[in-house]
Amino acid sequence: MYTPEHFAVHPDAVQDLLKMPAAANLITATPQGILATMLPFVYDPSVGEHGALQGHLARNNPQWSEPAMGESLVIVQGGDAYISPSWYASKAAHGRVVPTWNYSTAHVYGKLAVHDDPDWLSRHVRRLTDLHEAGFEQPWAVDDAPERYISGQLRAIVGVELLITRIEAKNKLSQNRPDADVDGVVAGLAARGEAQVAADVARAKQAKSMGVSGPCPVRRRPE
Repeated sequence: MYTPEHFAVHPDAVQDLLKMPAAANLITATPQGILATMLPFVYDPSVGEHGALQGHLARNNPQWSEPAMGESLVIVQGGDAYISPSWYASKAAHGRVVPTWNYSTAHVYGKLAVHDDPDWLSRHVRRLTDLHEAGFEQPWAVDDAPERYISGQLRAIVGVELLITRIEAKNKLSQNRPDADVDGVVAGLAARGEAQVAADVARAKQAKSMGVSGPCPVRRRPE
């Protein structure tokens, strides 16, 4: 991933992005070609040397049964938004501004393991459900459904786990703009209802002012 120094990601920001309740794209290179599926993942930092991303696929999805060649990739995406040059104070000063796009992303590489095991899957779907239901006033739990029904649903899926070997991450959040331009971006995004990206840009500005920067924590290529 092309990452200029001012868009490098601090290790804490990488961890926050991986822990975020969201879906991501699993990409594998197989003898039949490149396969990709978007699916929700749970990040488990306790697995292996660098943690793991755990998810599941429909049993009818051929991606789990096609052998992955070399590394597999999960693309985790944070908030993203169009940035209008009209938000920059620099527009009024000299007009030398153009549109851009702000985003946070991590390319997570690793070895893909398959878990066709009811116990592993049961633990996984409970953890995944609890993660996403946490914000509800009356959270739904897996055990709210009939046991026989859940057993049937588990037979229809297969677990996948990306054992992380390296991460390439990037936060492109207007860090290369003057402070007055960044303030305009935050205000413009907030006015358009892009609250998440507005908050991300504001945090990036604060981190920059505090000198908090650094590369993502895992850059080792697999042996």
